[in-house]
Amino acid sequence: MARIAVIGAGMGAMATAARLAVAGHQVTVYERGATYGGAVGRYEREGFAFDTGPGLLHLPAVYRDLFVKTGKRPLETCVEMAQADPAVRHVLPGHGIDVTLPGASHGGVAAALDAGFGQGSGERWNGVLGRARDAWDATRRPLLEEPLPGGARRTLGGDPYPALRRSGLLRRRTPTLAEVAGRELGGPLAEVLTGVVRGYGIDPATAPGSAAVLPYMEQTFGSWYVRGGMRALATAVYERCLERKVAFVFGAEVREVLVRGGRAAGLLLADGTETAADSVVCGIDPRQLPAGSIPWPADAVPARGEGVPGRITLLLALRGARPAGTVHRTLVHSAGAQVTVMRPDDPATRPDAEHEAVTVSAVHGPGTSEPGELLNLAEKAVQGLRERLLWQEVRTPADVEAATGAVGGAVPPPALAGAGGRLLYPANSTAVPGLYLAGGWAHPGGGLAHAGMTGALVAGLIVEGAGFRGSQ
Repeated sequence: MARIAVIGAGMGAMATAARLAVAGHQVTVYERGATYGGAVGRYEREGFAFDTGPGLLHLPAVYRDLFVKTGKRPLETCVEMAQADPAVRHVLPGHGIDVTLPGASHGGVAAALDAGFGQGSGERWNGVLGRARDAWDATRRPLLEEPLPGGARRTLGGDPYPALRRSGLLRRRTPTLAEVAGRELGGPLAEVLTGVVRGYGIDPATAPGSAAVLPYMEQTFGSWYVRGGMRALATAVYERCLERKVAFVFGAEVREVLVRGGRAAGLLLADGTETAADSVVCGIDPRQLPAGSIPWPADAVPARGEGVPGRITLLLALRGARPAGTVHRTLVHSAGAQVTVMRPDDPATRPDAEHEAVTVSAVHGPGTSEPGELLNLAEKAVQGLRERLLWQEVRTPADVEAATGAVGGAVPPPALAGAGGRLLYPANSTAVPGLYLAGGWAHPGGGLAHAGMTGALVAGLIVEGAGFRGSQ
C-alpha cells in the first residue's frame, strides 16, 4: 500500500483519489479551500440556488465508469440525472432566427435547421457532424482514453477533420474551424458551429477543423443535468471518496512538491508542515505552485495556462414562474460573442413555483466583459427579463480565481487534435518520477468529462506502471 498525496479537491483530483483508494492505496487530498469540487460550485441566496461552474454534463459515461469501478452503487443511485430535451435553443438576433433543436435525433435536428435556416441547412449540418465523427473516431482513444503517447505533438498535431475537397479552402494548410464553418455551412448557420465552439473558450479563427468534435459530442451523447444542480455530482464523487477511505485536509495550501532522491517524496504546506508520500498527484492549475515545481513541457500550449480565458457569470433571481416549454439551455449568438442562458426546470433551484433561477455566462472577452452586455444578450432569450429581475450576483474571472485558485480564473477547454499539437496538454506522468498530473490542466484537458477521465489515466499509470495504455 503506497501513500498518495493529491493536491486539490477538484473533480479530476477526486476521481483520481477514489480510483487509487479502491486499488488499496492510502490517499490524502490537500485542498486550499474549505470545500470540494473545484469549479463545480454552488451559490445560494433567499431560496435561490445556482451552479457557479458547468451547468451540464457531456459524456456521462466517464462518471458512470468511475462509480462502477469504485463501489457497488452506480452513479444513478447516487444522483438523479436527466437528459436535456430539447437539447439546445439557438438565438441569432441579428438574423431574426430562433431555432430549438431536439435531443438524440439527427433527423429532428436536420428538420429544425431546415425550418430555421432554410432548406438544405440540416443536410449541411449533418454533413459537418458526420465528418466530425470521423475525426472523433480517429482520435478518441489517444485523445481521451489513453495516456498521452510519446511524440503526441507530432502524431496528434495533424488535423483529423476531413474538410471537403474543392471547398475553396487553401490547400497549402489545413483550414481553421471558422473557414470550415464558412465554406461547408455558410451564412448564419456557420455562426451556430463557431458559437458552440467559442463557448468552450476556443477561438474558431485559430482552432482546427477538429474542434467540430465538440458539437458532435453534444449532439451524439447528449447534455445531462443533475437534479439539484451539478454540485450534486461533486457531492456524490466526494462521498464516494469518503466511502473508499480517502482522507481530506481542507484549508491546506500546498507550497511545494518535495523531491528527494530524484523522485516526488511529499508536500510542503503553507504552514511549514511537511507530509511524506510515495507519489504525488497535482490536480490544480500548476501556476498556483512556484515556477519549476511542476515540470511543464516547453512546447505545451497553453504554456502554463497563459492566454486561457476565464468566464463571467450572472446569477439572476427572477419573479414569475418559469414558462411552460422553456428550453433548459439557450445559446445567444451575436457579433462574435456567444452567451449561454441556463434555465433548469428544477424546484431545488428556486424558493417556489412563482420564481425562477437563471444563469447567464460567457467567455470573458470583447462584447462579454461587462454584466450589462451579458444582460442585454440574455434578454434575447428570456422575455421580460429586466422587469422580472429581483436581484443579480456577478462572478468575474477574479471571483473564480479567489474561489478556486485558478490563475486569472482561467477555465481550460478540452484537448483537441490538430493545430500542430498546440491544443494538447502535458501528459499525466511527468519528468519527475512519482509526480503525476490530473484535472483540467493535464491530458485530456478541461470540462467535467475530460477532467474526470484523468482519474482513470493517472490511477492506471500509478497502479499498473508506465506500460498502462488505458481502457481496452
